[in-house]
Amino acid sequence: MTAFASRILMIRPACFGYNVQTSGSNVFQKRPAMANSEIQKHALREFDRMVELLQQAGIVVEVIQDTPEPCKPDAVFPNNWISFHEQGEVVIYPMMAPNRRLEKRKDIVDHLQQKGYQVTKLLDLSAYEDEGKYLEGTGSMVLDRTNKLIYACLSDRTHADLLKLVADAFQYQVIAFHAVDERNHPIYHTNVMMAIGQNFSVICTQAIPDQKEKKQVLDTLLAHHSQLIEISFAQMHAYAGNVLYLLNQTQDPVIVLSASAYQSLQPSQRKILESQGHLVIPEIPVIEQTGGGSVRCMMAEIFLPILP
Repeated sequence: MTAFASRILMIRPACFGYNVQTSGSNVFQKRPAMANSEIQKHALREFDRMVELLQQAGIVVEVIQDTPEPCKPDAVFPNNWISFHEQGEVVIYPMMAPNRRLEKRKDIVDHLQQKGYQVTKLLDLSAYEDEGKYLEGTGSMVLDRTNKLIYACLSDRTHADLLKLVADAFQYQVIAFHAVDERNHPIYHTNVMMAIGQNFSVICTQAIPDQKEKKQVLDTLLAHHSQLIEISFAQMHAYAGNVLYLLNQTQDPVIVLSASAYQSLQPSQRKILESQGHLVIPEIPVIEQTGGGSVRCMMAEIFLPILP
């Protein structure tokens, strides 16, 4: 079993745009000045180029075309509604915004099965939406699969009850904490402030105001990862925490971060990342600014067993 994926799912957007239903809890979103048609055109260009860069690095990318109707402005971020696990489990997550619930497509699971991916169990948590409880996949949870840990900042989109439910299902331990930005707004997803690789972790420690919670997070990270990259609020807003560590088809490490994230890093921080793997650095400014998410949000790792 590997703790890092070499295969990912990405959704090619059909209706990308500014989502008013998520903007209240996502301070990373910026209302665009350009027309919707222009936004969509830019988003497709950015998406296709990112797929190309990943494939050149030896990552298998399963690209699914988004359906044009109904319009789903955030469909490009599938990691929030679905996750794939080593024993063939698939989890479908409860989403806070009603229009993000439209992204859930059983036909995507069927398509992967037709391609030889093995699905043994489907755990659908969508019913919790009726109770106002949400857990938005690997946006809400940063998983340390090697050490069976879930790091999660609690927010409107990340409910403690559901964290416990998922942790119990997979026999993980939860490291839960509270996190805010420099204006004291809650951080909406854990994966914009922290990331985990084989021998390193990235985190915005400034975002954790409670000293006891901060100590627990840092102590746990340092117990398992030799290098710690601490990022500032400004770097967090440039998506330097939204990083994904992958292994390519020859099991060489590939680290994906956006151009804005890379440009925000200090030379010493870049050096650590470069020592840990091959960097893939897509330019996705329109997706980042309009959608309020970056490269990690665009990739749902596939750990499902696959027929030879």
